[in-house]
Parts: sequence; C-alpha cells; structure tokens
Amino acid sequence: MFEILYPQIYVKSLLEIPLDKLKELKINTFILDLDNTITEWNRREVRQEIAEWFENIKGQGFKACILSNNGEQRVLVVARSLGIPYLHRAQKPRRRAFFQALSLMESQAAETAVIGDQIFTDVLGGNRAGLYTILVVPLDKREFPGTKISRCMEYFVLRRLRRKLVVGRRE
Repeated sequence: MFEILYPQIYVKSLLEIPLDKLKELKINTFILDLDNTITEWNRREVRQEIAEWFENIKGQGFKACILSNNGEQRVLVVARSLGIPYLHRAQKPRRRAFFQALSLMESQAAETAVIGDQIFTDVLGGNRAGLYTILVVPLDKREFPGTKISRCMEYFVLRRLRRKLVVGRRE
C-alpha cells in the first residue's frame, strides 16, 4: 500500500546522488523540484556547490529540468542561472506535468529520475508517472506553510521507509 510513496533512493542532498549507479541503470535525465531541493524555500540564489553539481551532471551528459508548483518568476530566475529548462505551476503530484517535462527534454520514462524533497508531491508524482524516484533531505527547515502539514504525514511514511531503506540505498 505504501510502495507508491517510497523512492528508489533516499539521500541527504543532490551532491550524494550516485551518478554512476544511475548511468548503469541507463538514466540520463533528471526532473528536479525547486524548493528545498535546488534552493532553500522561496530563494532565488543557488548555493555554489549545487551550481557546480549542475555543471558536473551536464558535463557528464545528463539532461535536467525544474518542475515546480511555484509561479513562473522565481522558477525562471533559478532555471536561467543553471542553464536548464523549467515548468511552473506543475500541480504535482499530478502526472501531466511529469509527462510534459519528459516531452520538453525529449526523454523516455525509463531513462528519467525525479529528484525532490517531498514524498507527497515529488515521489508520489514520479512513481505515478512510472519514473525512477530519488528523495533528498530538505535543504532548510523553512518552507511553505502547507508543506509543514504534509511533513507531519511524511513523518509516518519516513518511519516505515527507514525500515526498508539504508540512506542512499534501497534494500
């Protein structure tokens, strides 16, 4: 019953994503959440190490796209700074936006991973769309008030998930 809420990988940050393992799985495309995955909530600045991570993945041939439930203005600023495409007002966890991101990047579901910090938007939406899912620990404790409510429910899912996962590796 909870399987649709479980990611394939759970890591502390983007920097700990096992790129070599993903290459072995023939994954070459990332659909990424914005808030508390790429940037802290409601910020336009990207940390230096995150910007460098994006340069690294692009240099290795990975494609990336931001998929956010936010309005366009801030998503656009971050996407431009990273040199990647974006989709805003995505209405995650609805599948439609995930499929739009696949189309935008001319990618297939089997070669795409969704990366985000929320179970009920990023992981659930990615799993519903048949994509590989990676959950990251949020960058910051500050977040949208509605997200705080979701975090209360996530607590119970994470408790079950931790029994099944070793951080960074699914059993």
